[in-house]
Amino acid sequence: MVVMKSKDMVPSAAVKFFGAGTAACIADLITFPLDTAKVRLQIQGESQKAEGVGAVKYRGVFGTITTMVRTEGPRSLYNGLVAGLQRQMSFASVRIGLYDSMKQFYTRGTESAGIVTRLMAGCTTGAMAVACAQPTDVVKVRFQAQVRLADGGRRYNSTLEAYKTIARDEGVRGLWKGTCPNITRNAIVNCAELVTYDTIKELILKYDLMTDNLPCHFTAAFGAGFCTTVVASPVDVVKTRFMNSGAGQYSSAVSCALTMLKNEGPAAFYKGFMPSFLRLGSWNIVMFVTYEQIKRGMTRAQQYWESPF
Repeated sequence: MVVMKSKDMVPSAAVKFFGAGTAACIADLITFPLDTAKVRLQIQGESQKAEGVGAVKYRGVFGTITTMVRTEGPRSLYNGLVAGLQRQMSFASVRIGLYDSMKQFYTRGTESAGIVTRLMAGCTTGAMAVACAQPTDVVKVRFQAQVRLADGGRRYNSTLEAYKTIARDEGVRGLWKGTCPNITRNAIVNCAELVTYDTIKELILKYDLMTDNLPCHFTAAFGAGFCTTVVASPVDVVKTRFMNSGAGQYSSAVSCALTMLKNEGPAAFYKGFMPSFLRLGSWNIVMFVTYEQIKRGMTRAQQYWESPF
């Protein structure tokens, strides 16, 4: 994120693009159960109302994970993983990998970028990423939300079947369901996540609190994860509910938000906050630390390939 002092160590845009997608996939592999628990908690009030059930099925992060393992098996924690990895390779590559390039575009190639420029870059790459990866996000959420039926059946049996079924039953527009709230959510997430990480890391290096190494990356990533969760949770809950809803359940994302507010109160917008924080915090730490190492490793390999002697 922060431009390195040594000019010959600046990674190329291609390295950042590939490195961001790869690092995001690694982070998803590690933190996916927390994301699945978050989705189940976010839709819990909705499913209770639809089924007329009064008892709360899921309680807390680890209670949700325990309940899922007991009732559906350990593999249920990784429902939608294939779509999740597809999403990260197309999504994170754009929103994270192109962030520095977009900053340079807005500053016309200069290295100094103010907070407004960083926010503009984050909003732009976040919106671009959603446009590319929205169908994978819809399928991922549907898989994470589905519960095994009494007869052992499922809403979708495979990722490819999910894409086909949604396109057949809801039209091609169904694959882009929730695009507006997702663009809003990812513009907020991208700004909070990348700008916070960028700023914290820059301040740490500016005041010589740490060197540009793992402890610095860990600290900046943790701060980015917390700030992102606080800012983005309400939009994230609405996005999850709307993307998981059946045809005609909500007329729009705004309708979904108003229904939540009416039926469940303001606290509904922060349902699943703890798994969101655990997931985003751990995801940011794994992703940014891995991303920084991949960038360095690939840049050094590229330099060695171009100048072996």
